[in-house]
Formats: sequence, structure tokens, C-alpha cells
Amino acid sequence: MDMHSAVAPDAPLIQVGKADVSAEDVLAVARGNARVEIGPDALAEMAAARARIDALAAEPRPVYGVSTGFGALAVRHISPELRAQLQRSLVRSHAAGMGPAVEREVVRALMFLRMKTLASGRTGVRPLVAQTMAALLNAGITPVVREFGSLGCSGDLAPLSHCALVLMGEGTATGPDGVEKPVAELLAAAGIEPVELLEKEGLALINGTDGMLGMLVMAIADLQRLFTTADITAAMTLEALLGTDKVLAPELHAPIRPHPGQAHSAANMLAVLKGSGLTGHHQDDAPRVQDAYSIRCAPQVAGAGRDTLAHAQLVASRELAASVDNPVVLPDGRVESNGNFHGAPVAYVLDFLAIAAADLGSISERRTDRLLDKARSHGLPAFLADDPGVDSGLMIAQYTQAALVSENKRLAVPASVDSIPSSAMQEDHVSMGWSAARKLRQAVENLGRILAVELTAAARALELRQQAGAAGGPAPATAAAMAAAREAGVGGAGRDRFLSPDLEAAAALVASGDLVRAVERVTGPLA
Repeated sequence: MDMHSAVAPDAPLIQVGKADVSAEDVLAVARGNARVEIGPDALAEMAAARARIDALAAEPRPVYGVSTGFGALAVRHISPELRAQLQRSLVRSHAAGMGPAVEREVVRALMFLRMKTLASGRTGVRPLVAQTMAALLNAGITPVVREFGSLGCSGDLAPLSHCALVLMGEGTATGPDGVEKPVAELLAAAGIEPVELLEKEGLALINGTDGMLGMLVMAIADLQRLFTTADITAAMTLEALLGTDKVLAPELHAPIRPHPGQAHSAANMLAVLKGSGLTGHHQDDAPRVQDAYSIRCAPQVAGAGRDTLAHAQLVASRELAASVDNPVVLPDGRVESNGNFHGAPVAYVLDFLAIAAADLGSISERRTDRLLDKARSHGLPAFLADDPGVDSGLMIAQYTQAALVSENKRLAVPASVDSIPSSAMQEDHVSMGWSAARKLRQAVENLGRILAVELTAAARALELRQQAGAAGGPAPATAAAMAAAREAGVGGAGRDRFLSPDLEAAAALVASGDLVRAVERVTGPLA
């Protein structure tokens, strides 16, 4: 996803106005290198709000963020001749992140969302500030933002400060080629003039939830694909184990347990299994009344995750409609302090999604293990090996999957239940939302790999059924999934070989969305 490239002149254009931006807009800028511009309605609104800030700056009384210090230092009234220095000092001192640089797509999402809030006219910055941020995005200049530094309260202060520093012509950044160069050189090459920040502008650039929100929007998009992928791999495993698809009947879901996600997952699995000659053989050689929970309850578990995802989408849509800053310029001209920068609403759903991702991976691993266990696989060879004992088959692939599942369980421990007071106890309760977002990104990546292992095992198991001359054959949709895996470089049954490339090929197939697209060419759109 994090390809380094300049924004092409013919790239799609997103105009940011007073109206809300969408999740699709965020993805287009962060991952698709879309161009951005500030609409005329937003420019006019910003200019009007700035006039109110200028009026307050001229008054003798102190106004937080305009003519005072910040945080625990807000008690000091700053004289006019020191206010530009105040803004510079704020950004420089708050750009205190440490650790590895975060991904380019995260920084682009963060910058676009902060620009969106600046354009709302609620922050009181000059239009020039937002226009310069748009210019950075369009030039493919990406500030270097460090992994650690945000507590998710007073916004993502350190990450946003690293971006604001580049606006000032300082700090570190990479160019369109992904190479880090002096910021002054990058700005000059793009024809961008550094901004000298005036009253309140430094504060407005750093006081938002943009980093955690950007990561939430991207995680939602990735998880939508992975939940559909999980329905496909679960259907393949059910089929390979000769299970029954009767438990997927629509009348067993929405009418009697009306969780929408459950109904969607059951419908997906049923569509994928349509036309299968392998399902329903659970009463043959080794009769069983019911399939194991990991098979029979797949829609219930995946469905619960889907419903959690729907709640996260609701929260994200509300935050996308927000103008997070402190203080804010209200439509009636008042400038008021507030606590809207607190990241709790976003932090909670980031943690919820990490829990859902961990459980979806957990049930996928249990299905994989069942495919590999001769005692529970209903006629498949041990570990799906060519010659068990001589060959180990997919034994260690399941180890790798189990390691990923275990890590995701650790990553599911909520970050948002923690709080460490800061700023001399002025900021005495924080959300840790940035940390929740960072661990969710890892959990989502791990989940894709977990599902890739199940895909590899289920495709091999179905191939072995075919080779053994099983009655009927796989469903057209699962056959399409098998073919997509083979075309992507995931090898089939046979003697042991270097397995890592097969698993990486499967992971790439899942991550690209090509697996879902291959199946949907047979089934039509899946939920």
C-alpha cells in the first residue's frame, strides 16, 4: 500500500469544502495519491474566522491559544512581539516523536484530515496554511512522523507537530521518490514557500485526532475485505471437511437471531458453496450429526465482527464530520475552549476492532488445524502431506498461523483502558488512541496472513479430494478460489518443498483483494 510516487497531474482531484469529506476521500489521498484543493466556500469561511482571531489578538485580555501559553503554561499572557515565536516554539518542542517512521499512507491521511479541519473555518487559521498543506500533499512531500509520541489527547500532538514543522520549512521529510532530503530543498523543488505561523496557527495544526482517525478509516477498509475473505476460506474448509451447508440456511439467521453481520456471513458462505458436490457428506463413512463449532459457528463469529465493524464505521463517519480543535471559532464569532480533542470515541473502536480481528483469526486457525489432523479431517492425509512421515505437509504452516494468532491475542489487549497523566497534571486523562491504532494496523496485517494459511490448506485439501475421486466436486466459486491461488503462485498438493513462498503468495492474494474478486466473478457481489 505504501508506494512512493509523486501525485500525477491527471490524478483524481478532491475538493475540500465546508461539507464533510468521506472515508473514500481519505483512502484516495492516503493510498491513491489523489490531488487535493481547498474549495472557494471553505476559503471564505476560513478568512472570516481568521478576522475574528485577529480581533481577539489585538485585545488586551488573554485568550487561550491566541495570546497565552499552552497546557499547564496557559496562565502566561504572551505579548504581541513574542507570539510568532510562541507558535514556532510550540511546534518545535512538540515534534518530539521517537522510533521508526510510520507509513507514508498514515502521514498522508493525517495531513489530509488536518487540512479538512482547517478548511472548516472553525480553527481560525489563514487560508494560506491549509493551501500550503494541500501543496505538500500534491507534491508528494511526506513529513517523517515517528511511531511514539502521541497519547491520543490534545489530539495526536507529536505526529501532527512533525507535519507542522515541515510546513515551516524545518524538520525531516521524504520526497516523491521516498528518499529523505532536507526540507528546504524539497519545498524549493516543489515551489512551496514555508509558512510563518501567526497567532493560534501552530496550535490549530497539532490539536486533532487525525492520525488515529486516518488509521481507523484504513483499518475499516482492510477489515471489510478480510471479513469477506474469511467467509470464503471458511466455506472452502467446510467443503473440504465434507460438512453440511444446511446450517447456513437464511431462515436460521435473521428471522430467529437478527444480527445483520451473521446473516451476511451465512449468505456469503452459502453463495460460495452453491453447486458443491462435496457438502452434505457428513453422514457417510464417519457419520457426525453436527460439524465442529469452528465450522458451524463461522457465521456467528464473523458476523459479530462485522457488526463491530459497522459500529466502527458509524464512529468514523461522525469523526469525519467533526472539526476538532481547541479553542474553536463558533459560527456566531465566539472563540471557545473545549475538550473535543480527546480521542476516546476513536480509541474505543480501534480496540474493539483489534478484538474482532483476533477472534476471527483464532477461529480460522482452528479450522486449519482440523484440516491437518487425520483424526478429524474425515479421510484426508495427515497434515495434507504427500507421504506422511516422509513429508510434513502443512504442519509448520499451522505453527506460523498459531504464532500470528497468539500475537493478535496480545494485540487485542485494549490500549484505551490506560492513561498516564501529562503536562503537570493539566492533561490528567488521555485516550492512548494512537497506540490503539498502531497495534490494530499490525493485527490487521497478521489477520491477512492467518487467512492466507487457511486458504492454502483448504485449497490443498479440496485438491486432494479431487485426486481421491470424491463424489461430485468443489463448488464453482471454491474452484475459482483454488484457481486464483494456483495462478498467484500457491502450489498444490505434492511432495514437500520450500513452503514460505507459497504462504507469501497466498498472503499477497488476500491483501490485494484478488481472491475476493475471483470468487465474486462466480457468485456476484458478496457482502
